[in-house]
Amino acid sequence: MNKINKQPLSSLGFGFIDPAFIPKGKDEYYLRNRQHRSKTPYRKLTAKEIQTLLRNDNSADDWNNIEVAPTFDPKLVKRCSFFGKIRIGKLEALFHEFNNLRMPVGIYNSTIISCDIGDNVVIDQISFMSHIITGNDVLLVNIQELSSTDHAKFGNGVVKIGEDPAVRIWMELANENGGRKVLPFNGMLPGDAWIWSKYRDNPKLLEKLQEFTDDKFDRKRGYYGKIGDRTVIKNCEIIKDAWIGTDAYIKGANKLKNITILSSPEATTQIGEGCELVNGIVGYGCRIFYGVKAVRFVMGTNSQLKYGARLINSYLGDNSTISCCEVLNSLLFPGHEQHHNNSFLCAAVIQGQSNLAAGATIGSNHNSRAADGELVAARGFWPGLCVSLKHNSYFASFSILAKGDFQAEINNRLPFSLISNSTDNNELVIMPGYWFEYNLYALARNSEKYEARDGRTDKRIYLEFDYLAPDTINEMIEALSILASSTGEAYIKKNRKKSNQSTEAIGNTLLQNDPETVAQLTILLKEAENSRRSVRLTKVNAAYRNYHRLIRYYCIKELFRLTPNGTDWMQYLKIRCQKIKQQPAAWINVGGQLLREQALDQLKKNICAGKINSWDQIHDWYHQQSERYPIDKMEHALAVLLLITNTSANRLSRNKMLSLLAEAEETQAWTMQQIKKSRAKDYQNPFRKMLYNNEREMEQVMGKLEDNPFINSLEIKQNLFYQQAAQLRLTLTKKKK
Repeated sequence: MNKINKQPLSSLGFGFIDPAFIPKGKDEYYLRNRQHRSKTPYRKLTAKEIQTLLRNDNSADDWNNIEVAPTFDPKLVKRCSFFGKIRIGKLEALFHEFNNLRMPVGIYNSTIISCDIGDNVVIDQISFMSHIITGNDVLLVNIQELSSTDHAKFGNGVVKIGEDPAVRIWMELANENGGRKVLPFNGMLPGDAWIWSKYRDNPKLLEKLQEFTDDKFDRKRGYYGKIGDRTVIKNCEIIKDAWIGTDAYIKGANKLKNITILSSPEATTQIGEGCELVNGIVGYGCRIFYGVKAVRFVMGTNSQLKYGARLINSYLGDNSTISCCEVLNSLLFPGHEQHHNNSFLCAAVIQGQSNLAAGATIGSNHNSRAADGELVAARGFWPGLCVSLKHNSYFASFSILAKGDFQAEINNRLPFSLISNSTDNNELVIMPGYWFEYNLYALARNSEKYEARDGRTDKRIYLEFDYLAPDTINEMIEALSILASSTGEAYIKKNRKKSNQSTEAIGNTLLQNDPETVAQLTILLKEAENSRRSVRLTKVNAAYRNYHRLIRYYCIKELFRLTPNGTDWMQYLKIRCQKIKQQPAAWINVGGQLLREQALDQLKKNICAGKINSWDQIHDWYHQQSERYPIDKMEHALAVLLLITNTSANRLSRNKMLSLLAEAEETQAWTMQQIKKSRAKDYQNPFRKMLYNNEREMEQVMGKLEDNPFINSLEIKQNLFYQQAAQLRLTLTKKKK
């Protein structure tokens, strides 16, 4: 039986906060007054104004409870019922227009309970408006329920005083069993979610992060819902416990409950028809349209949900788009794309610059005894059409998967790989370095497009989009070792020879000096798939060669930024290299920001030791790391240079550097050639050309290859590279004379 609580009509609009939760010396409006922040000198209604209001078919439980601005015009309030304490800003004989919606300023056809209303608002046909504070020039039209409760948390994972902790809203990321759950909060960054969900073996860290979240928000009861200046809301059903920023546009939403919607003049947020958003945070500049369902979620800045997308128990990073599909229990770093109705993503950490094609099913727990499987994919993850993957799996950066059902777990540590099923031979086939040989155009464009799509207004956290960066370079270094070991094992197995050398040493010798022999080997990769079938590597010679030269190319590009300030360049290089005491540092992708593992470890220690005491301080630390990223990246490149050339600081010579510089120029020319070559395939493929009657028609549709704006922009960058290389060569040769 529903319990209906009956109270006198005169109490409607009062008693918002239980007296037990009101501090001594305060009234139930003390938080409301703090929120309102208006400098308007409100006054009581005059007798004449009350008469005008009555003639306009308005009613109030007590006209003395209504206060208005000095320039209040009672003629602009019609057919309304007021209860509780009401404050109304100035109302002038104006009309507001927004997207062809033209409405007169004023308050019409509405029931309003204990609200503060800003200047020159449009309020019309609000069936129930309770405990809301609006800004100025707001348009609110045709809303069934617009209200707030005394325990509103606006999507933040906190509990109010007197609440049962069981009501706390958790966001169960990366795993369906809740073992990596985190508390969502306004201002949460993907790095916050990653650190919190990842290091579950550190209970002190987890305790501190929960404390930071609780401390970030006032746990007192009695905060009103807020609607910022110039926000427009029309034709919506239920908006409850919502904190909405300025300049937002919400139309036709079914339900917005327990939510923060961040919006500003520089980054306006829009929510459209049929959407239902519950227990979440919507970032600045987001777009959410057409039947979206989102529950227990956080959306980063400049992201989109469209066309029936479902986002549940998930974090969607900045500059991302999800439409027509379902995403559950996932942590998605910035730059995630997923556009197709029949794609499914569950219990995964996808580390950005990713694209899920139609039919992709990522994360089946059918091979597990419980719903506790996980999948992690580093940057640039691209499963192709109708790819099905199993938990648990890991994919190195820029892994692409060909169409197929992958029925066992995969552990791919080889970056830039193409992974495919060979059903004829019943084997998994991995082509390491696929992108470099066959589609460098798409790889280069990936870096450029995500940088161009970075719509964040606050870019103090540096997001790395280049496919050659500390994380991928380290992966390629590891991949060289894997390729060499696998090649050495294949050689020993084929020739049945014992050797005192390690398999890696044998493989390196073969790959460097005898590619013909390598081409004759069947090279298998161990522990890459949880099955009895073989995992075969292809194009190993090309991958080994391309990994090597692109690693050295990365190092030389970073050296262009080495500025000795009048000191001999070569001597300065040696001094910098002498300070490097170890192999290249480990790097971790923390929500799209690349951080040295050592620095991240120190951050965790500082949190546990009480040296860092809030999320704001953690975010300041992110900003500091972004500022020093160029230095850290430079030091990484120097360490990699010593490793990949098998040399030391003292053995570096001008001739060696000139040789590496010349090789880098060759690599630059090769990359541009590969980019053009891969794009030219689209113009030469007879199955593409067959749809056009002639060359001219194809060019009108596709554009001319020589006019490709992306390639032209890369050619400008290539010329800059050559200029920098020429300057460095001049510096080196001058000092040599």
